[in-house]
Amino acid sequence: MHEKIYRGIVASPGIVIGRAYLLDRRKIVVAGRRIEDVSVKDEVARFKKAVELSRAQLEDLKKRISKGLGKSHLYILETHIMLLEDKMLVDGTVKRIKESFLNAEGALKETIGAIGLKFDSIEDEYLRERKHDVEQVGERVLRNLVGHKQESLTDIREEAVIIAHDLAPTDTLVMRKDKILGFATDAGSRTSHTAILARSLGIPAAVGLENITAAVKTGDVVILDGIHGVVIVDPDEETFLDYLQKQRKYKYFEQELEKLKKLPAETLDGHVIELQGNIELPEEAMSTAEHGGSGIGLYRTEFLFLNRQTLPTEEEHYNAYRHVAEWAAPHEVVIRTLDVGGDKVGFPGEFELEANPALGLRAIRYCLQKRDVFKTQLRGILRAAVHGNVKILIPMVSGLTELRETKKLLDEVKSELRAEGKAFQENLQLGVMIEIPSAAMIADLLAKEVDFFSVGTNDLIQYTLAIDRQNEHVAYMYEPLDPAVLRLLQRVSEAARQANIPLAMCGEMAGDPLYAAILLGMGFRRLSMNVASIPWVKRVVRSVRMQDAVELASLVMQQPTAMLARKTAESFIEERFPDLAAEL
Repeated sequence: MHEKIYRGIVASPGIVIGRAYLLDRRKIVVAGRRIEDVSVKDEVARFKKAVELSRAQLEDLKKRISKGLGKSHLYILETHIMLLEDKMLVDGTVKRIKESFLNAEGALKETIGAIGLKFDSIEDEYLRERKHDVEQVGERVLRNLVGHKQESLTDIREEAVIIAHDLAPTDTLVMRKDKILGFATDAGSRTSHTAILARSLGIPAAVGLENITAAVKTGDVVILDGIHGVVIVDPDEETFLDYLQKQRKYKYFEQELEKLKKLPAETLDGHVIELQGNIELPEEAMSTAEHGGSGIGLYRTEFLFLNRQTLPTEEEHYNAYRHVAEWAAPHEVVIRTLDVGGDKVGFPGEFELEANPALGLRAIRYCLQKRDVFKTQLRGILRAAVHGNVKILIPMVSGLTELRETKKLLDEVKSELRAEGKAFQENLQLGVMIEIPSAAMIADLLAKEVDFFSVGTNDLIQYTLAIDRQNEHVAYMYEPLDPAVLRLLQRVSEAARQANIPLAMCGEMAGDPLYAAILLGMGFRRLSMNVASIPWVKRVVRSVRMQDAVELASLVMQQPTAMLARKTAESFIEERFPDLAAEL
């Protein structure tokens, strides 16, 4: 039998070789049917009983996990428990049962679908993936409704590579690393909670393989290459031996990375670089230090607004931000203000769905229209800043007008807090995200009026090259080393240098070791990333001299195409870090 190769998405790095275990995680098929008026009360009761059972299961899982993994990963379970109290999910289903005379299964399916449509309109990939949390919670309730017991990964006694259509974060949390070597799924993305957990826990994984479950049987020999998102089924002898060697090299390299966690991110000639974490929930903050980082360079605040029908209160903002500020002190916490539009995910806003939300009313544009929403968040941030080193980051700024309006509103909020006698941080630093080409072009003007820059490369690349990286037909054009992108980055760097303000990057580009030396050479001194990337980038930082980084950046900038720029960067990595190059 010839080997078969399947390519998907890198979810968590690592190389494992073992026997496959095909896990049934297909979505449960239920039929929606009409019910009689007299059955409505019973269906509502049946649904609520399934919700309570689901909550009890998650609470039990939370207790068991806290004894083993500790508390740093419990935020995902708490998110799922919170969804079981969500009005859109629970009340929406009850309403459908009562008004549409649907059975509980049918009503729940319709509700999940309706919520999913709202998530689909979100431009931010990370937030859009939270749709899967709703689906996974809904699937648990559905299984409890029909009495369908799900096979547990804790039942697996032999070493195995898990192959499944999809996995929930709860599946990842119960994986025993002595038995589960890694996993591969048909569905999923790099920004799903399942993938994030896998990286955090060091479990190799590839997702988005589309039809891997149809190609594998339990007991098949598989090679899972989580570094490149590849699964090889029934490898031939040459491939097997090749990957056996790669696996040994990778394990050795991982051990070397582990040694770097407690060491500073400092170049060979003494330049200290801040490597920070991107987080969404307060509970994620502690994992930054666990991976060798210092502080939070991007704290997304949208989680406070999602899956609810009422706006978060000032106290909710304050408590969430205070928690992270206290934990991270004395390191900084950069809080990004709300970065979704008013029509998204159900929180109040009198807006119609937009044909192109990426270019519509979102982020600072929305906040300046809904000033009551914005002021509540600013009050919470200013008050929380008393408890740590907090900074504010404004997203999607396109020009000076938005920045000046924001500063005026910030002064207004300070005056109100002062009059109320509430403690707050008077001298809070304010920064802007450079993620729109217009902002990059006037970076010299913006730099005169802010305390720092943070470049969001995900959107900057997308807007600069006019491509949607979610569109499979043009995703190949999403290239961080495109000359147009590099010239914009250079322009922003020069503006920050002239104004003597700190320059940070918080997009995905910051977490790729291939670009680390280039970014140092361009003047970036703070890089914020997914926490699992911190040791990899630190490896480059601690092994390079700043002068070499400057020369590399200059050489890359001279290349006329993205392909040539990438080859230049790869040659540098291969020459300086042959062990790292083999893993990229």
